[in-house]
Amino acid sequence: MEKVNTVVVGAGQAGLSMSEHLSKADISHVVLEKGRVAENWRSQRWDSLRANGPAWHDRLPTMPIADIEQDVFTPKEKLVDYLAAVAEKIAAPVRTGVTVLSVKKLPRKQGFLVSTTAGDYEAINVIAATGPFQVPVTPEIVPKTAGVVQMHSVAYKNPSQLPEGAVLVVGAGASGGQIAEELVDAGRKVYLSLGRHIRPPRYYRDREGAYWTGVLGRWDTVNRDKNVQNIALAISGVHTKMPIDYRLLASKGATLVGRTAGYGDGKLTFADDLPGNIREGNQSYLNTLDLIDKYIEYNGLDLPEYPDARNLLPATEYEKNPIREVDLADAGITSIIWASGFRRDYSWLELDIFDEDGNPIHESGVSKEPGIYFLGLPFQTRRRSSFLFGVWYDAKYISDYIAMIQAYHDKYST
Repeated sequence: MEKVNTVVVGAGQAGLSMSEHLSKADISHVVLEKGRVAENWRSQRWDSLRANGPAWHDRLPTMPIADIEQDVFTPKEKLVDYLAAVAEKIAAPVRTGVTVLSVKKLPRKQGFLVSTTAGDYEAINVIAATGPFQVPVTPEIVPKTAGVVQMHSVAYKNPSQLPEGAVLVVGAGASGGQIAEELVDAGRKVYLSLGRHIRPPRYYRDREGAYWTGVLGRWDTVNRDKNVQNIALAISGVHTKMPIDYRLLASKGATLVGRTAGYGDGKLTFADDLPGNIREGNQSYLNTLDLIDKYIEYNGLDLPEYPDARNLLPATEYEKNPIREVDLADAGITSIIWASGFRRDYSWLELDIFDEDGNPIHESGVSKEPGIYFLGLPFQTRRRSSFLFGVWYDAKYISDYIAMIQAYHDKYST
């Protein structure tokens, strides 16, 4: 059995950030990855995906993305290359193709038994760096016998993958909005089912949206609810200066409906919440513009005004007279893409460290079981915790915490 101080599970941005800090602290560790480095970016994203922020922002703090203009929104393939380059630069001890089967407390001994498909490890610490996007959630609304192709957004690659016919996209966040727009631009008939969402400005008063979120301190927003999920964020890296606007998408041909509520006799039913959801999304956009304007005035910044930014498109017919039911056959819908999020899966952690809903009990990633840590959770310490550019800071906290505890043990070790 191989002995190591720390086992890190996952070799995405969270695991690599963790490895960098552990190496700097001279803490022996391995990073176990069931696929390849950045596997989710490789195999669970669509072809045209770009980062939702510019290259100067959406990266790890200690390494810029090479061979790309820093104001460009990085394509998926480039992000994969970047994370692989990070792993090489920091000499991360990554072991790919290794699935962690279980983690159990060693009886009457400090540490844990980590069982994997490549053998067992004995570790003082285990860090679950598997992030927030673990198991795709597909609501059990439309039965497989309905005669339509159904897939989660992780399986979607491009429009040519889908059979001829109309497509229902379910989800108001970045994935749902971007996929729906791509399908509309490809000439497909699209129904887009929208739930609650917020939509930030993409570019305002000569500054990128990520900049404004940063200087306004919104990346550092703290939420004390340890099980909080990020509300659907309608944002895209495809258009560097234009926010996602579902009314604009409707003007291009998309049919907007409310939250998908049920199915029966070949018909989908939708909630009557579409007007409220779009109104809430638009209000969040306007509220952010207000905050930016106040910041500029308060600090005396000389930045041009953007009066047209507040000119919202008029309400669509779908908001005035919401569609509550669609017959799949009559509408020609042959595909459904569920951009419906993910759930966490820590079944391999065989420890009493979860609440009744299966969510980890922790403080800033430190579990109630000494030696077990979590990294990359939504709002783990603040809003930025689950994002590419933000997880690095939480990783440093955990590394410092592990080093501190180890110093106590070393004081009286023989």
